[in-house]
Amino acid sequence: MTSMRHPRNATDYAYNERLLQKTLKSISAQTSSQYHVFVVGNEPPNFALDDRVTFVPVDFEPPRPVSGPHADRSGFVLDKGSKVGVGLIAARSLNPDWVMIFDADDFVHRSLTEFVHGRSDAPGWVIRRGWIYSQARNGYRRQDAFNGTCGTSYVLPYAAYGVPAGLTTSATQAEIAEAYGETLTSVIGAHRHAVAWFAERGRELRDLPFRGAVYHVDTGENHSGKNLRGLIKPWDRKLGHQFNIDSSRSPLATVWQCLGPQAWVQSCLTFSMRAARKLRRILNRSR
Repeated sequence: MTSMRHPRNATDYAYNERLLQKTLKSISAQTSSQYHVFVVGNEPPNFALDDRVTFVPVDFEPPRPVSGPHADRSGFVLDKGSKVGVGLIAARSLNPDWVMIFDADDFVHRSLTEFVHGRSDAPGWVIRRGWIYSQARNGYRRQDAFNGTCGTSYVLPYAAYGVPAGLTTSATQAEIAEAYGETLTSVIGAHRHAVAWFAERGRELRDLPFRGAVYHVDTGENHSGKNLRGLIKPWDRKLGHQFNIDSSRSPLATVWQCLGPQAWVQSCLTFSMRAARKLRRILNRSR
């Protein structure tokens, strides 16, 4: 389940569509065929969709801009949450067992569907360990505390979202927001505190025992604006196979981007700043 940002809240909407296409390509490599993807947005993608992908149109207004095309956090949460909420309503027709909300530029491990369907008694799964990846640099590194950084982090039973029975996909954004209530702002449109939110309601999520997703940054379209700096691992066949990600640069250019002088300088600066902060904390405690 994913949503596309409003075209008026994108730096380059055609580029957003290309990112979505790569994400759907990643998902299409699942080792199990027991999945279906719902994409919710204001405009249908400009490329043909696979039989396992359904586009659900909405006519919601764009979130309020703050600086440039990107929305502020409250606008982002409402836009994403209400669109995914519509997607959950659309998915009801398939009577799904599980739902994974993913960002439209991330990548998913090829074995995820097979793993989840083989453990139907689980209360839900959280991805605490994943990868962070830059197509611009063609490299990646480990990302722990993954669910605090990336929204592509949870696989939950469909029932966990409490999809309102009386709503249809033609409901207004205000009706969607009112019907879902706190669920929309806490765990549909946002993700950082989902583990605690579900635990408070008696659902203790299990840790996925492998790195199940890739957080794609350096796109210019991330709401977080996050970049991948410093020394990183060059793209390799293992990453490509597990997540169906193609190499974006030649081998030589990849090594230069991931392990070259600029990457070394960035890593040294990062290390120096962390050491300085740690020293300041020690000095402050000793006073």
